[in-house]
Amino acid sequence: MASLQSGHGHDHDDHDHDDHDSHDHDHDRDHARHSHGSGGHGHSHAPPDSLRAFAIGAGLNLGFVVIEAGFGFMSGSLALLADAGHNLSDVLGLLLAWGAAWLSRRAPTPKRTYGYGRSSILAALANAMLLLVATGGIILEAFGRIADPEPIQTGIVMVVALVGVGVNIGTALLFMAGRKGDLNVRGAFVHMVADGAISLGVVIAGAVIALTGWLWLDPVVSLAISVAIVAGTWGLLRDSVNLAMDMVPAGVDAAEVEAYLAARPGVSEVHDLHIWGLSTTSVALSAHLVRPGATLDDDFLSETCAELKARFGIAHPVLQVEEGRMQCALAPRDVV
Repeated sequence: MASLQSGHGHDHDDHDHDDHDSHDHDHDRDHARHSHGSGGHGHSHAPPDSLRAFAIGAGLNLGFVVIEAGFGFMSGSLALLADAGHNLSDVLGLLLAWGAAWLSRRAPTPKRTYGYGRSSILAALANAMLLLVATGGIILEAFGRIADPEPIQTGIVMVVALVGVGVNIGTALLFMAGRKGDLNVRGAFVHMVADGAISLGVVIAGAVIALTGWLWLDPVVSLAISVAIVAGTWGLLRDSVNLAMDMVPAGVDAAEVEAYLAARPGVSEVHDLHIWGLSTTSVALSAHLVRPGATLDDDFLSETCAELKARFGIAHPVLQVEEGRMQCALAPRDVV
C-alpha cells in the first residue's frame, strides 16, 4: 500500500504509523503517508461576532427574566411565569453555547488532538434537554391552573410581555448572520424568534382576558407556549444527538461525496468512508482510495481536499491511497 499526504506541506515520508496496526491492514507501512486536508487543519472556530452575540444575548435575557418573573408573581400570571422560566432556560443555554464557542477556539493539545470543538455539540445537546425539562414543569402547572384559574393583572402582563417581544427579537437579530453555519447559533436564533412570538401571544391573551374575563385563557396560553417550545427544540435535539453519534452532518450528502471521490482520476474504488462533525461548524472525512499503480501525488491530494471543502464544506479530509495489491481489512461496508 502507498498512501499520500498533502496540505500545508505536511509530507511525513517513511513513517511507521503504529496506530494502523489496530486495523490489520497488512500493507507495507514503510511507505505509509496520509493526506490531511488544508484550511487551518480543518478547524472552523466560532467567529468573535458569535462570542459577542452570546454575551449580549445572555445579558439582555437574564435582565428580562428577573423583571418578568417579578411581575409574573406580582400579577399572578402563569403565562408570564412560564415565559420567564423558558427565558431562564434560554439564558442557561446561551451561557452553555457561549462557553462552548469559546472552548472551540482553543488550540489542540497532545491529548486533545481535535481541540475542544466537540464541546459545541455537547452544549447544543444540553441546551435542548434543558428546554424540554423546563417545559415539563410548565405543562404540569398549567393543567392545575385550568381546573382552578386565578385572577391576573392584565395590564402588567401586557406591558411586560411587550418588553419581552423587543428583547427577544433584538437578541434574535444578533444571531441572524451566523444561524446557517453553526448549530448553536441556529438554536439561539430559533429560540429567540419563538420567544418573541410567544411573548406576543401573551400580550394578545392579556388583552382578551381584560375584555372577556376568561381567566382560563392564561393557563391555556402557557400550554401553547409549551407546545411551541417542544416544537422549536425538537429539531435542535435531533441534530445535536445525530452529531454526538457521529452521523453525517445535515447538508452533506454522503452518496455525492463518495461519487465525487470515485470519479477522481485513477480511482477504482472508495471504501472505509466516514463523514462526521468535529464541532457544530466543522466537518471531517476519512476514506481509502484505491488507485492501481498510483505513485506519490501531492497535486492529486491537494486538489481533492480543496474540492471537498469547496463543494461539500468538508474542511478536514484525511485520505489514504492504496495501490490495491492487497485486500484492505476495512473494505467491507459493515466493518468500522
